Amino acid sequence: MRKLGISIYPEHSTVEKDKAYIALAHKYGFKRVFTCLLSVNGDQEEIMKNFKETISFANELGMEVMVDIAPRVFGALGISYNDLSFFAELGAYGIRLDMGFTGNEEAIMTHNPYGLKIEINMSNATNYLDNIMAYQPNRENLVGSHNFYPHRYAGLSYSHFVTCCELFKRHNVRTSAFVNSHEATFGPWPVTEGLCTLEMHRDLPITTQAKHLFATGLIDDVVIANSYAAESELQALSVLNTQMLTFNAELFETITELEKKIVLDEFHFYRGDVSDYLIRSTQSRVKYKLEEFKPTYTPTIHRGDILIENELYGQYKGELQIALKEMENSGKTNVVGRIAEEEVFLLDFLKPWGKFQFTLK
Repeated sequence: MRKLGISIYPEHSTVEKDKAYIALAHKYGFKRVFTCLLSVNGDQEEIMKNFKETISFANELGMEVMVDIAPRVFGALGISYNDLSFFAELGAYGIRLDMGFTGNEEAIMTHNPYGLKIEINMSNATNYLDNIMAYQPNRENLVGSHNFYPHRYAGLSYSHFVTCCELFKRHNVRTSAFVNSHEATFGPWPVTEGLCTLEMHRDLPITTQAKHLFATGLIDDVVIANSYAAESELQALSVLNTQMLTFNAELFETITELEKKIVLDEFHFYRGDVSDYLIRSTQSRVKYKLEEFKPTYTPTIHRGDILIENELYGQYKGELQIALKEMENSGKTNVVGRIAEEEVFLLDFLKPWGKFQFTLK
């Protein structure tokens, strides 16, 4: 099951605000909480007390809290890789190692008696994971997550992201990546130019970011990296179909009620006999073969246009299509709407026989 998550940064907020945010995310079905224990400066006892209170609250709601640990914190707290009782007492679901050890230590950590998950950094495309696997870890307790990047232009390139993910998918390790809220105002560091894994996501709507990550088939869980996301963003993510690409779409005024019903209510899948020009969903032409489909709006066709063949196309009338390239319109094709511009690139992730749907923008 794919999961959604949020992030909290106790050093930059209060226990009360964090608990309120956790409760709000829980209301919308979020399951994961990412947090950082990157510093133990100040009153260590107070820091630990607040951490424990917040984590306990999340646990009561059935949420999984992953704690990001800097190596220096291990030393400062006197923690050893072969004794993770500190994190078990804290109530953590697992710990994330931003910087790892030699591979043997990570493997040993996965065999901890508390069942803590050990989350390792996915963003470097090295033999790190292969090395851990050579030391025979408990695979059930080994998971991966990408980094996030507050500096504009510093996020991962898509090609590098794919290379990294494939290393983890080869070993069937659960994966996660971060998306960026446009309403959130802070993260773990002073720089706040957004907070995402992929640079191409920085200015995209949060739902489009998540759709893309899920559509790659390479990411299991999606976590909002910055705090605090707006309730509207949490709600929008909560209703995403994580198993099927859903395109935000604008429907034109010329669309008929029947065409609107076909676009929004019918079940669509991409026919397996692939064209360079069209994604074809053909069941509507069978279901509505006795209905009228008069010519309406028939301009030149552009990539991302939503099409329904009119009755001038004979047996094709009623067939829904999505344009992949610019095409001349013979007048036989009604252009009934268009995929939102920021989501047209998602067409590249719809594969033959893939299921898809539309929602109004």
